[in-house]
Amino acid sequence: MAISKLNPIKGGIPKGNTDNRSVEFPSPVIGDVYYNGTLEILEIYNGSSWVAVSAPPATPSIATPTDASSADAYTSTAGKLSVVFTPGSGGGTPNQYNAYTTVGGYFGYNANSTVVISGLTPGTSYTIYGNAQNNFGTTVNTPNAAAVTPTTLPQAPTIGTAARNGGTTDITVTWTLGANGGKNLSAITITPYLNGTTAQTAQTAATTSSTSHTFTGLTVGSSYTFKVKTTNANGNSPESSATNSVIIPTIVTADYLVIAGGGGGGYRDVGGGGGAGGYRTSYSTTGGGGAAESQLLLTGGVAYTITVGSGGAGGNSSAASAGTVSSISGTGITTLTSTGGGFGGRGTGNSTTGGNGGSGGGGGWGGLAGGTRTASPVQGFDGGGSNGNGSSSQAGGGGGGAGAVGLTSTGSGASATRGNGGNGLSSSITGTSVTRAGGGGGGGDYSTTNGAGGTGGGANGGLPGSAGESATSNTGGGGGGAGGFSGGIGGNGGSGVVIIRAAVNATSTTGSPSNPSTGIYIFNGDGSITF
Repeated sequence: MAISKLNPIKGGIPKGNTDNRSVEFPSPVIGDVYYNGTLEILEIYNGSSWVAVSAPPATPSIATPTDASSADAYTSTAGKLSVVFTPGSGGGTPNQYNAYTTVGGYFGYNANSTVVISGLTPGTSYTIYGNAQNNFGTTVNTPNAAAVTPTTLPQAPTIGTAARNGGTTDITVTWTLGANGGKNLSAITITPYLNGTTAQTAQTAATTSSTSHTFTGLTVGSSYTFKVKTTNANGNSPESSATNSVIIPTIVTADYLVIAGGGGGGYRDVGGGGGAGGYRTSYSTTGGGGAAESQLLLTGGVAYTITVGSGGAGGNSSAASAGTVSSISGTGITTLTSTGGGFGGRGTGNSTTGGNGGSGGGGGWGGLAGGTRTASPVQGFDGGGSNGNGSSSQAGGGGGGAGAVGLTSTGSGASATRGNGGNGLSSSITGTSVTRAGGGGGGGDYSTTNGAGGTGGGANGGLPGSAGESATSNTGGGGGGAGGFSGGIGGNGGSGVVIIRAAVNATSTTGSPSNPSTGIYIFNGDGSITF
């Protein structure tokens, strides 16, 4: 470079204070030398400013550091701070700036005045100081700058599971959130992968603190895995690992009628009628006057177990028994159960009330109350009570039916009201209207007639000196109560039935459901069905 030659002033190097440089050298050129009496150093002009000759730099200053994690494409989960130095006045030209944290031993340097310190813990506050250096020495340290907290990208979530919601095609994905990188999350994104490889349309969780999300409308028959990532102001986390694989099944909507076994009729002297088996259906009014229940959502390829309840035994030398439950159970549904009908009470001598059940059993003669119906969900009606002790016209109470209460026997002689069983309910789930689940009639004594069984398979009570009749099989009807005057035995309750009606045909069944037609399956005994 060209070095200018100055005429010596007073026989030596020009000198003066800092301010006089612009007076004595209004247009300096590279290489001009000046003795600065203010700083007591020689200075040389480098083309843009006066710098010390062969001297360490002056101590710089630093402004408040800034979070540098969001300023570039840095992808580590560690944080960064940017430190900007302002050169000190006087001294040699720095060739390196150094920045330090007061704790943790973190350090960064650069030839220019902007230094980045990396590897910091996001969300932790750091205090920074620094210095400058050149070939002739290092400055003293700057005062500490204001504390700053670095941030970074959020950590990848820890994946949980992907699971189907009950009997639907909806899939719920779960996860556990990782660290947010020191900044609040702005989104959680869940991506389905078809066959575990091809990304499909991603969805966003409801809130930035969510730990689950439900997908609807995925393709039936296809296999999916799912990955989750989070986002803050710095960018996206890596995706999580993949969930387990789930296949979206075919869902079959099915109506049903589930009737449990009816209760057995009570025995001498004089027995109450058995209550009808619990009556539950999605196709029409359910037992006890309840509204139709929700349809079943059955998963294709899953075998559902069908249980058909048996009728309760009529009383003989011991109490009658209640009917047993009928049910539909299997993966993806809550087991649907109908309660067996209550047994009929025993007559005078060891008198008993009617048993509780889907519908209550009738009370045995002697002023005994009928049994009560199942309360939740309602499946039938209460049984009727019996009239009191007397010399004639004793009669047992009628068992409750799915459609009506059993009658209480009252009065005496020809004007006595008999304990008829409550009527059942009709359903057209098979395409033909059929009435089922009638209550059993109470038994009669002396000059009385027997109580009639309710419509829908309920059995008649026994006449004086006769056994109660047995209810019709596969109706859930209640057995008839035994007649008095050594009438003896109560009638058996009728077995239950399970009917399933769907818009598609089953792929397989066991238990040989009777009369299967297109989408209609009538189980008169235990079995299974698969769609």
